[in-house]
Amino acid sequence: MRRIGFVVNPIAGMGGRVGLKGTDGKLAEARERGAEPRAPDRARESLATLAEYDDIELVTYGGQMGETEARETGFDPTVVGAPEGDETTSADTRAAVEAFVAEGVDLVFFVGGDGTAVDVAETLAGVDIDVPMLGVPAGVKVYSSVFGVSPSAAARLAATFDRTETREVNDIDEDAYRGGEVETELRALATVPVGDDLQSSKQIGGGTVEGVAEGIAQDARGESGVTYVLGPGSTLAAVKREFGFDGSPLGVDMWRDGEVLVRDGTESEILAALGDENRIVVSPIGGQGFVFGRGNLQISPAVIRRSETTVVASKRKLEETGVLRVDTGDSDLDEELRGWTRVRVGRYEHRLVKMV
Repeated sequence: MRRIGFVVNPIAGMGGRVGLKGTDGKLAEARERGAEPRAPDRARESLATLAEYDDIELVTYGGQMGETEARETGFDPTVVGAPEGDETTSADTRAAVEAFVAEGVDLVFFVGGDGTAVDVAETLAGVDIDVPMLGVPAGVKVYSSVFGVSPSAAARLAATFDRTETREVNDIDEDAYRGGEVETELRALATVPVGDDLQSSKQIGGGTVEGVAEGIAQDARGESGVTYVLGPGSTLAAVKREFGFDGSPLGVDMWRDGEVLVRDGTESEILAALGDENRIVVSPIGGQGFVFGRGNLQISPAVIRRSETTVVASKRKLEETGVLRVDTGDSDLDEELRGWTRVRVGRYEHRLVKMV
């Protein structure tokens, strides 16, 4: 019997689709922009997979920090505490982890982003017990290498792992991130289950992309009325420059017929500016290989379903990633996107890469 301590950060990822690139200190603004919770759905998806295994005993925290989703997916969990107020805080997460350790869990399984990972890792380090931790990705950025590549994959790994290794827990300055700079900081080292479905640390930058950018821009100049949805990252920054403007390096911009329609757009702004013919241009995120679901939540399933998708990458980045991944939050859409995908790697050159 494997005893798993399960905790949810219910506000993780709320800033993503409304263009805040994080939720730390921005919860009120995220709600003003119409943000909706993302973590509970991710929690239920993960627990639904975990429920397929017979030898799991679930220990969780009260209410919206795990108990609600556990009972909704058929578990009868041991509840070891509850948040003190209506708004949960990092102190609640840390209290949950301490309670899990006291209950003798074999794994701390959490739903959140990098900030939640820091809370879990630092708490485990503070009690000086080598309990492994594993995350269900629900944040906006997810720079740490302690997360499964999807909620279901994380659950499978939680239920079946038989070995662990030390991984990095990283976080970034969200204010700097919103300003276009990525300043990562190593916050902790954690013991993490190992498997094929564990994501790598995010790699920043990399590769010559001028040919890719020139090819995309050349195609765009030969078209009329096509709305381009241009994702974040260094590769797309080169594409935007080739289109004639300096875009938001970590945001989503829109361009049509020589005009910038939206800069650093939210999901609702992007949907409102879509035309009759739309093309999303995205690049896999560093060493993870994610095309959708990391750092570009504004490009939501609703946006994707109304658009064609072009994936671009340098050859070096493709060599680093090996495969491409999607985690849109819509399992049906993820399944539609999976398979062999044509990736532009130069002005004219393309490669077929598997999307998983």
